[in-house]
Amino acid sequence: MMEPITGLQRGGTGADLSKAASPNRNHRRRLIAIAAILVAGAVTIYLHLNSGKKQSARAGGIPPLPISTVNSTTGDIGVYVSALGTVTPLNTVSVTARVAGQISKVEYQEGQLVHVGDPLVEIDPVPYQAAVTQAEGQLARDQAQLELAQVNLQRDTNLLSKGVISKQEFDTQTATDHQSEGAVKLDQGNLDQAKANLSYTHITSPIDGRVGLRLVDPGNIVQANGTTPLVVITQLQPISVEFNVSEDSVPQIMEAIHSGRQLDVDAYDRAGQKKLATGKVESFNSQIDTTTGTLRLRATFKNDDAVLFPNQFVNVQLLVDTHKGVTLLPNNAIQRNDNGAFVYLVQPNQTAALKPITVGTTDGDTSEVQGLQPGSIVAADSFNRLSDGTKVTIRPSASTAQSPAANK
Repeated sequence: MMEPITGLQRGGTGADLSKAASPNRNHRRRLIAIAAILVAGAVTIYLHLNSGKKQSARAGGIPPLPISTVNSTTGDIGVYVSALGTVTPLNTVSVTARVAGQISKVEYQEGQLVHVGDPLVEIDPVPYQAAVTQAEGQLARDQAQLELAQVNLQRDTNLLSKGVISKQEFDTQTATDHQSEGAVKLDQGNLDQAKANLSYTHITSPIDGRVGLRLVDPGNIVQANGTTPLVVITQLQPISVEFNVSEDSVPQIMEAIHSGRQLDVDAYDRAGQKKLATGKVESFNSQIDTTTGTLRLRATFKNDDAVLFPNQFVNVQLLVDTHKGVTLLPNNAIQRNDNGAFVYLVQPNQTAALKPITVGTTDGDTSEVQGLQPGSIVAADSFNRLSDGTKVTIRPSASTAQSPAANK
């Protein structure tokens, strides 16, 4: 018969199990300690190697960054108002016939430059020459009748004083004399009108300018004051450009105009790259357009080379002021970030220093800047690789690189 296990026996068995587990626990602790030592060693080695690389870089392992540079200068810069303008001729004349008739000659070429008095079109003058002859004949006849009436009146004046004729007969002769005078004046007016109509058959240019395309041909019948012009002439020299400026610019413009200063206007092509001509502000509208908030101005140009053409669109640069003796810098050296404009200033130790600046007026490729001394050397390229403190070397300019060859 099996005996039951007593409490003493159970306690003895637990002590034996604890003694058996102790060697395993100690073994794990030793493994953890060894792993920690290995990790610490690896970190130490990594830091040592990384420190060596940094020291190598400081010792000149990374070469300086080659850059091109520009210098800030002192000078004057214009303050411009930009606008889009339309070339508008000062005079455009649509020449129409003042008398009816058949066109006998067209004396201009399409696109021809004409001057005042140059012949353009001739209407058949024969009927109007005949009208002049008739008017001259009528005038001659009535002048003869007037002379006779004047002689009779002189005679009747003597007879009346002698009592040979009655007062009624004298009054009748006086009226006849006055009628003859009126007839002569009427005939003279008819003759003048006939001569004017004859002159209207020879149509000449009323202005200097360029004629357009031909609108009529010899043989066409035209009516007096018809709706279809015989020719259109456009004045080219001088010529004007009309443009609108924002009402915000009006006070500055008016101040310059009222001071007696003539404002220069530069006209550029549609791309805004090529300067076409320079003119002066001639006049401006009397009120601001409330729908657009702009004021319309007109500038005139001599246009001696006829580079400005009617209805041509141009870019306008209106010079309203000039800032003198300011610091200037090429635009390609100016960079911007969230904090504003800045440049990379090349220091005497050949490092690039980030320098905040304030940009003022811009004219073409140059801007007025504040916060930079004249004569400062500024980076002009390689901005994607530049940062504050970057070691740099200045790349020779094209003129410097070519100078040795030029001296040979």
